[in-house]
Amino acid sequence: MYHLIITIFLFLCLLLYFIIAKKFKIIDKPNERSSHTKITIRGGGIIYPISFVCFLITLLFGDSSSNYVNYWIVGLGLIIISIISFIDDIIMLSSRVRIIFHFLCVTLLLYAVNAFSLPIWVVGLYYIFVIGIINSYNFMDGINGITGLYSLVALGTLYFVNENLNVFDTDFIIFPILASLVFLFFNFRKKAKCFAGDIGSFSISFWIITLIAGFIIYTGNYKYLLFLTVYGVDSVLTILERLKLKENIFDAHRKHLYQLLVNEKKQSHLLISFVYAMVQVLVNYLLIATDFSFGYYFLIIVVPLVIAYIILKIYLKKTINLNNI
Repeated sequence: MYHLIITIFLFLCLLLYFIIAKKFKIIDKPNERSSHTKITIRGGGIIYPISFVCFLITLLFGDSSSNYVNYWIVGLGLIIISIISFIDDIIMLSSRVRIIFHFLCVTLLLYAVNAFSLPIWVVGLYYIFVIGIINSYNFMDGINGITGLYSLVALGTLYFVNENLNVFDTDFIIFPILASLVFLFFNFRKKAKCFAGDIGSFSISFWIITLIAGFIIYTGNYKYLLFLTVYGVDSVLTILERLKLKENIFDAHRKHLYQLLVNEKKQSHLLISFVYAMVQVLVNYLLIATDFSFGYYFLIIVVPLVIAYIILKIYLKKTINLNNI
C-alpha cells in the first residue's frame, strides 16, 4: 500500500516541479544537435533524488537495514551528484568541476559497498568503470523514453538477482522503479512533457551502478556489468569514433547510433528506445538463465553486439553524410 502512496507522492512532486521549472525557465531549447523540435522542461529526473530521500525516510521508520551496504553514504553521494548535475542543467559547469565532484561521489559509493577492502589496483579500475558508466549514461540520454525504459530493464533485472542474493533492501530497488514509471508517464511520449536532464541521468545511473557494484563485490562475479551492455557498446564505440575524428568527446554531437536512427533515418523516438531496452532484456535473460565465465559471456554477447553495431553504422554511412553531423 505504501508503494502506491509513494508513487502518488512522486507524481505530485513532478507536477510541482513543472510549475517551478516553467517559472524559472529551466527548459531545453532545441538546437542543431538536438533530437527534439520544441522547448521542453529540463530536469524531470529530479524525481530520482526525491525518490531516494523517500527511501531514506522509510529507513527511519521501518526495519529496513543492511549489514553490507551503507545507504546513508550512498544517499550522500547521490544527493551531491544530483545537486551538481542540476546546477549544470541551469548553468553549464566546466568539465574539471564536474569530474572533481564525480570523483568525490564515486568515492562515497565505493566506500558504501566496501570496495576499499579490495586491492588498490582493483579499486582504481572501479573508479574508471564507475565514472565511465555514469557519464556514458548521460551521453545516451538523448531521445524520449530511452533513459526511463533502459533503467526499468536494468532495475527489473537487478530486483530479480537481489531476490536470490538478498544483498540490498528490496525498497532500494523498488523506489527507483517507481520513480522511473512516474518519469516515463511524462517522458515516454511523441512530444515529451519533460527531459531527465543531467540530474536524472547521473542520479539514476549512480543508483544503478551502486547496485551492480554491490553485487560484483559481494559475489566476485563481473557478469553484472553486462546488464548495461547495450549502452556500453554504443557509448564506447561512439567515443572511439569521435577520438579517431579528433573531436572533443564532451562536445554535443549526433553520432550515437540511436541519434542517427532518430535524426537522420527519422525513426520514432519511442520505437528506438523500446528496441534498445528489448535488446538489453534479451542480454539480461541470457545472463541470469546461464552460468558461464565472464570471458565467455563477452564472446557471445559483447562481440556480436559490437559487430552488429559496426555493420549498421557502415550501412548508415552509405545513406547519410556523417561529416555534417
